Amino acid sequence: MLQLDDVALTQDGFSLSLSGTVEPGARVAVLGPSGSGKSTLLALIAGFERPDRGRILWNGADITGDSVARRPVSILFQDGNLFPHLTVFDNVALGLRPDLRLSPHQRDRVAQSLSDVGLGDFGDRRPATLSGGQQARVGLARMLLRDRPLALLDEPFAALDPGLRAEMLALLKSLSERRGLTLIMACHDLRDAERLCDRLWMLEEGKLVLDAPMAGLRDAPPCGLMPWL
Repeated sequence: MLQLDDVALTQDGFSLSLSGTVEPGARVAVLGPSGSGKSTLLALIAGFERPDRGRILWNGADITGDSVARRPVSILFQDGNLFPHLTVFDNVALGLRPDLRLSPHQRDRVAQSLSDVGLGDFGDRRPATLSGGQQARVGLARMLLRDRPLALLDEPFAALDPGLRAEMLALLKSLSERRGLTLIMACHDLRDAERLCDRLWMLEEGKLVLDAPMAGLRDAPPCGLMPWL
């Protein structure tokens, strides 16, 4: 379980301040306008930023001061962060070893991760030869390979067309359910949130203004949700 206990950060004139709990296996969508604090929240959970006050706890252990590498977190960004000079296999393998010195067992794990996202035959190709959807799958394969229990996603499929985005969200939902991942995804589109997530956090000006189950939100939407419907 992830707990944010009165976490606050002020940076460049912007302030984020909130508390919240994410249950094990939950998939939480963080919705809000640009500048509401979605990426800042993910950066705090991941360890890229440190709060001015408050604590971040994972399964009761305080990880507020832990480095990024020590946190139980894997991250998927919008651009996938692929290296054009490396093969698809090596781009995924970076999730295990930055020096790419893999044991046979680790090579098998990379191959399995590629197979899980439908790219089992693409290991020798370069990112430039792939479609946008295929590149997104490479980034997803690398994130899953890290085998961390908490996945953070910062608008990972925003650059894809609606059909491909829906396909990737369905794939991610299936894989996260199979692996029991706890997932937090920042997004701008309620439809994307509904495809993947079972809970909604809405941010406005650095504050958590809504924490609600995704089911039934369209039937009886809170006032703050109306602009997103």
